[in-house]
Amino acid sequence: MPRAGQPRAMLCFMPGVAFVPALLVTWSSAAFIVSYVIAVLAGHVEPLVPYISDTGTKPPESGIFGFMINISALLGVITMYIRYLIIKKQNESSHFIRSSCNMFSLCIGLMGCTGMGIVATFQELSVPSVHDIGALVAFGSGVVYITLQSIISYKSCPQWNTYFVCHIRMAISVISCIAFIPMIVFASKISMTKIDWTPGEKDYTYHFMSAICEWTVAFGFIFFFLTFIRDFQRVSIRISTEIHEDS
Repeated sequence: MPRAGQPRAMLCFMPGVAFVPALLVTWSSAAFIVSYVIAVLAGHVEPLVPYISDTGTKPPESGIFGFMINISALLGVITMYIRYLIIKKQNESSHFIRSSCNMFSLCIGLMGCTGMGIVATFQELSVPSVHDIGALVAFGSGVVYITLQSIISYKSCPQWNTYFVCHIRMAISVISCIAFIPMIVFASKISMTKIDWTPGEKDYTYHFMSAICEWTVAFGFIFFFLTFIRDFQRVSIRISTEIHEDS
């Protein structure tokens, strides 16, 4: 028994942190699907491939969308930071990349999460310019982040990753990169800001193609983080605290 006033160390172990990317994937998917279903049922958007942001513009779905996307951004920050720590620890023994590359990847990822927060906070119809900047940062940084992570995964093979997982990550990154470019190009050709699109009207084709690419990139991110689950299963968090008992 420790004496009064003597510090007592308490250790708390959490076996595996795979729940973090799993929660990120599940929550983000739910955010997209729930807001889409509500927006369609309320008649705010057409069911055929609206923009993701279109499904979270009008109440009540706007509140749900904003709340859930902000939580997704927070979960993204936690996931990326743990991933950074994992690579940092692996790199101490294997030296497969420069530490600055790992830090750069983390910074890019955090920029993407910041963009998500901007998208969730600033509504598409209320402040479209700020919303669009946030979306560009979120998608652009996200594409760069998963590409860098794919490269890092290859660098860590075969000790820390299998080539099968690396191939999957790179395939998702390539598809997301390919979809990101036409998403921006088609969106830049749209001459109006609206959410209630109908087939046959002006700029609908540009909207339709851009929206398809946007959903492709968004779920590309989700499937990419899904591949982190196995890596996170091998990691344990140890929390150490010092508690002082007063006499």
